[in-house]
Amino acid sequence: MAFTARSDQTRAAILDAARRRFGTDGYERATIRAIAADAGIDPSMVMRYYGSKDGLFAAASDIDLRLPDLSAVPPERAGETIVRHFIERWEGDLADEVLIVLFRSAITNEAAAGRLREIFGAQVAGALAAGVDDPSELPARAGLVSTQLLGVALCRYILRLPPVVAMDVDTLVASLSPTLQRYLTGPLPA
Repeated sequence: MAFTARSDQTRAAILDAARRRFGTDGYERATIRAIAADAGIDPSMVMRYYGSKDGLFAAASDIDLRLPDLSAVPPERAGETIVRHFIERWEGDLADEVLIVLFRSAITNEAAAGRLREIFGAQVAGALAAGVDDPSELPARAGLVSTQLLGVALCRYILRLPPVVAMDVDTLVASLSPTLQRYLTGPLPA
């Protein structure tokens, strides 16, 4: 039992160090050696637990967006529900800043960009599936919703565009909700 607890602590220390290092240095410049030093362990331990830098990055960027169950939401409120959840997720529940690390890394690294596509592709489509009448439209609708979520994340939390940063949450939600609602329930161009 003590071995398992020690192993769990080591894994957690590695992931914390990796998230910090990927966040400050980006994927390309972060090294296993630097991450291990930050975690206070030998680099061979990082390789033992995660196999490679790619494996470590995948584990460090494992994100659950915890999107709301839209089947419990009136269809006309789905856009607002998703926007509010996403903004509050970014602003209130990201003590470890995993989304920011992943987002920054995705701009310069294809593996990180692929990871971001996987997370948003699967999780947004999964959240929308119950409310989309035509399943053939699900990928397009999920993609369009993702453009807005990722766009506001980039402008508000990464680039810190002053007019977008200055908006309070309710104003931002009210501004974005109609667009998301249209992507969710409006007609798609042929």
